[in-house]
Amino acid sequence: MATSWNEECGIFGVFGHPEAANLTYLGLYALQHRGQESAGIVSSDGRGLYTHKEMGLVSEIFNQDVLKRLPGQNAIGHVRYSTAGGSYLKNAQPFVFDYSKGGIAISHNGNLTNAQALRDRLEGEGAVFQSTMDTEVIIHLFAHTASGATVERVITALQEVKGAYTLLFLTDKELIAARDPHGFRPLALGRIKQGYVVGSETCAFDLIGAEFIREIEPGEVVVINSDGMTSYHPFPVMRHRFCIFEFIYFARPDSYLFGHNVYQVRRELGVQLAEEHLPKPMSSSPPRTPASRRPSATPTAPVSPWSWGSSGITTWGGPLSSRGTPSGTSGSR
Repeated sequence: MATSWNEECGIFGVFGHPEAANLTYLGLYALQHRGQESAGIVSSDGRGLYTHKEMGLVSEIFNQDVLKRLPGQNAIGHVRYSTAGGSYLKNAQPFVFDYSKGGIAISHNGNLTNAQALRDRLEGEGAVFQSTMDTEVIIHLFAHTASGATVERVITALQEVKGAYTLLFLTDKELIAARDPHGFRPLALGRIKQGYVVGSETCAFDLIGAEFIREIEPGEVVVINSDGMTSYHPFPVMRHRFCIFEFIYFARPDSYLFGHNVYQVRRELGVQLAEEHLPKPMSSSPPRTPASRRPSATPTAPVSPWSWGSSGITTWGGPLSSRGTPSGTSGSR
């Protein structure tokens, strides 16, 4: 069976905050535009993993009763939209698996170009798959690694896959974030009080009041645990291949991706398009416009990226107020 692509999804994670599940819910709510088929959250209290996922929108799936059943200071979440394949609960993420050292959960945004070849090989070796998602290939590669710390197993597994991915892994003791060496998909790192947050877009940080630190770099693997944050760069340096569709379709306009404000990039793309494809004038003089149809005033100043009205930015479920430029970014080209 062919694996399904998982190109436009949103992932979000929290480590070290007493309201981890609730913050993850809010982060997914802000990322709802990236996927409306299903949503899920896995939390950890240091003793085990707790999960809840369903088909539908974030606001329809989670309420206070559900969130109370997701205890702990650590959590990861996922909103899904697939570009091919069936929309079934078995394909909803995060996926949770047990292996020799305990449980592990995974959330994935992207798609793997060699997923089918890897799946065929793993099935030939006796692996049993529970879904049609290419994401499950990664967890089988992880489980097939003979030994080593969790991050070492993750790195070993990712050395075999090709394609676009941003990933979050959650165990009972740590959160691991990874981005493919080309950097196709965005992944941002932030802080909230004494904890860390990781998400597909910075707009999710704005909603919960988290401070943007930086983007996780292409090919970087970040481990967050009780000792703090550790960064690894285990893969060969590759040419960066940032996805232009993030700017023109996937991302929310108030997010910052690849060092740029999405709204401003879209605006400048429109300016460039107009300069390249303006229609040629029919005559040397402009057409006459009846006085009754002439505009009363002509705008002379450019529209600010944050001048969308007092109601803020409208997203799934209602308006959200924008907070302006995240610290550490300039918003310039």
